[in-house]
Amino acid sequence: MDHGEKNITVVDEEGNEQLCEVLFTFNSDEFGKSYVLYYPIGEEDDEEEIEIHASAFIPSDDYTDGELQPIETDEEWDLIEEMLNTFLAEQEEE
Repeated sequence: MDHGEKNITVVDEEGNEQLCEVLFTFNSDEFGKSYVLYYPIGEEDDEEEIEIHASAFIPSDDYTDGELQPIETDEEWDLIEEMLNTFLAEQEEE
């Protein structure tokens, strides 16, 4: 995964690249991981809901890129859902 200020390039299992926009990132002391929530660019149509993806993120030594890893446990998914709901609630207040 390469990343810039707000965009990342995600490569799927078949080697296809998809440019995505980062919604937000957060760290979890409980799981000792960083997480990134993102969605494919081009899907931000106002009339349809976007599909938000989440992955654990391991940055490279120089923080110019990194590796996305799948979310492994229900507990991690619960944490991510809670963080997303908080993020969305804060966005609605603005």
